Amino acid sequence: MGEKRWSERFEGAMGQLAARSHRRPVQALVVAVVLTLLGAYFARNLTLSADFVGLLPKAFPSVQDIEKLRKRFGGQGNVVVVGMGAEPEALKRFADDMAPKLAMLSEIRYVNFQRPRAFFDEHSLYYVDLEDLKTIQGRIDARITWEKEQANPLFVRLDESAPPSVDFSDIEQKYTGRANQRLSGQGDLYYLNPAEGMVVLMAKPRGSAADLSYSKKVVTQVEEFLAQQDLSKYGPGFKTAVTGTFKKKIDQQRVIVGDLARASTLAMVMLLVYLAFHFRSALSVGFTMLPVVAGLGWTYGFVGLAYGQVNLLTGFLAAVLGGLGVEHGIHLLGRYGTLRSEGMNSEAAVHESFRHTGFSALIAALVAALTFLSLAMSEFRAFREFGIIAAVGMLVSIFSYLLILPALLGLASRFGWSPRVHQSSSGPMALLGRWLPRSYRGVAVGVGVAVVALISQSYRISFNYDSRTLEDYKQASAVLDQKVNDILGYSQTPVVVLTDSREMEREVVRQLEARKTARGKDSTIDFVGALEDLVPRQQTEKKAVLEAIHAKLGKLDPERLPEDTRAVLTRALNMSKAQPFTQEDLPTSVRHQFESLDGSTGGVVLVYAGGGVSLSDGEGTRRFSKEVRGLQMPDGSQVSAAGEALILADILDMVSREGPRILAAAVLSVLGAMWLTLGRLRTALICMVPTLLSVAGLVGLMALLDLQFNYLNIMVLPVLVGTTVDAGVHLVQRLGEPGADFISVYAETGRAITGGLLTSAIGFVALVLAKHPGLNSIGDLANLGFGLNLIIVLLGFPALLLLVERWRRKHGAASDEPAPEA
Repeated sequence: MGEKRWSERFEGAMGQLAARSHRRPVQALVVAVVLTLLGAYFARNLTLSADFVGLLPKAFPSVQDIEKLRKRFGGQGNVVVVGMGAEPEALKRFADDMAPKLAMLSEIRYVNFQRPRAFFDEHSLYYVDLEDLKTIQGRIDARITWEKEQANPLFVRLDESAPPSVDFSDIEQKYTGRANQRLSGQGDLYYLNPAEGMVVLMAKPRGSAADLSYSKKVVTQVEEFLAQQDLSKYGPGFKTAVTGTFKKKIDQQRVIVGDLARASTLAMVMLLVYLAFHFRSALSVGFTMLPVVAGLGWTYGFVGLAYGQVNLLTGFLAAVLGGLGVEHGIHLLGRYGTLRSEGMNSEAAVHESFRHTGFSALIAALVAALTFLSLAMSEFRAFREFGIIAAVGMLVSIFSYLLILPALLGLASRFGWSPRVHQSSSGPMALLGRWLPRSYRGVAVGVGVAVVALISQSYRISFNYDSRTLEDYKQASAVLDQKVNDILGYSQTPVVVLTDSREMEREVVRQLEARKTARGKDSTIDFVGALEDLVPRQQTEKKAVLEAIHAKLGKLDPERLPEDTRAVLTRALNMSKAQPFTQEDLPTSVRHQFESLDGSTGGVVLVYAGGGVSLSDGEGTRRFSKEVRGLQMPDGSQVSAAGEALILADILDMVSREGPRILAAAVLSVLGAMWLTLGRLRTALICMVPTLLSVAGLVGLMALLDLQFNYLNIMVLPVLVGTTVDAGVHLVQRLGEPGADFISVYAETGRAITGGLLTSAIGFVALVLAKHPGLNSIGDLANLGFGLNLIIVLLGFPALLLLVERWRRKHGAASDEPAPEA
């Protein structure tokens, strides 16, 4: 009973505060305006960050690794210039003309436009192990001996055996896939696709693509440079395009910003339209929306102070919080109108509305805030920030209504305004209220069977690890970037292992190649490259063997050899002339890829994904990350690969691991808050029944509709727990009032619940129209959840309450819970 008295005292305090604002409206509104202006001031410089790295804690090893990479090696990826719509020779001329000019731009470090094939072909025998090189020498010696014997007229061969083979392709095959071969590439010397009429130039910027302002700067510089060129000399249909990591970052940011702006605008318009339909009063719409707008201003002022930016999830919170906040206004203003129609004066109606309905709204807001705070348990910063900001927003929305709505009603009442009251005895809710007591058994059984059937399908649900389904890959820059990767033959953005010495470089390459060999066709590594590894060992010994091969080959007359043998020996003769080389002799385009920002080389190992694995495919990336991480050095230290792809792997691992824990925390926190505020555990459990059934049924419905969870939309489940539980609270609290009549309570509260759920869903409805697939998935899942909850809370839950109450009456049980009066 002590807890019950405590809640009653809290109810009284809310009513008194509201009445005070009603009596002194000007003071309350001045405070609200000042707070709103402060919020707008602190929120003025908020920006959106779509950087994956910013979604994980800075203490994460993968985040620390990529920060080291950015400081030492610069950003990953390129600004890629593509020439299109011309004959191959014209495309090559374009590449020759533009490459040196692009390299002179202030933000470009270097430009890569040709494959370094000539160098690697010439020196390919230096990449063969000494023993294999001696085997090649032995084959050539045997063939030379055979040819001499054949040329000797006195030599008689007793058998017809084939001549010794000089084919050493089997030996070369052993070294297929090494960095020198993969970097030299296949096809034309230029990065050219004759079939599509495309040539590619890759410009390496000085900064990082994670810095959006820098990305815009360097892409703009390149685009302005291209706009100044006379491209007509390359053909009438010739044109250029820009793609690559930097360009895609800008385009992705533009899509997300556009989606969020459209979602927020659409949500606001939909809220206004619905409120106009619900209240049929312009002033009532204004009274409901002004506290919401003020609350959003205060909330985003907090965001500006605490974070300075929003991410993909927190960016659309304005639309969500707007819908959730309006729900409180619908309940409060609806109750106020009903009390005024019953003869109460304005101040008494405000006091009573905030004492009961306002307290229910506070419980709902507190519960939602605790649910959102369960997301703050996550190490995933997107979830944590979403949870904290949403929790603050929910509590702020109640305070804004407590401060502003009574003041507005106080001013309006002084001018003789009274709200238009919806007649509870008419309308769809009243019809349902009269029908349910007659059909509650069938409704309870029907809804129950349907929910159980949905829940039975929950085991089929799966998690989608493919991040490609969450990004707008239909963008022109993304489509063109994939074509560029096809031309290159490998990804433009390998992951990078940073080392401290040449010995470590070689050890990293050795271990990664050993892992690749051990896994065979299941390996996710394509190839591994390091400058130290691109300079073969034992070059002096190999040179001696090559000189011996060259000397012997020079004694053969190619014209006397079969055509196939002649080609092999001619190639071997050219390769055997190659001289030893150092890192400085490697092609410039190759050395550049291993340069640090200060121009120094070494300490960098590039690891390219292969085995059919795309670094946008989350499941493949998780396998790739396991294969390239945890390299143990001889001195006992560990090194790991760094890259945005591995950040994605960490995010996926974290979300799939934390999801069940966050949902459990949300349910328990909601239960605890309701138990504390409502005073009874049984009442709290009853109020939670519609929400728990909705969430469980939603999982089964997703399986039936072939929808999947992903690392963005999985947060919808705890959000639904916090945002739908207030419907049960309002219904149970109103039915528990002395003399409550089921039909009138259901008509009034059911209408408010419907409006509240619809407005809560509006912010998510707007996301359905977003271009970003990740935002779409959040909108789809949330709206299915709200729709299912609406059916359960308006039909199944009241039918269950009636069923339990009739059973108690029939068996003579004393009821401690709300007794619906039919």
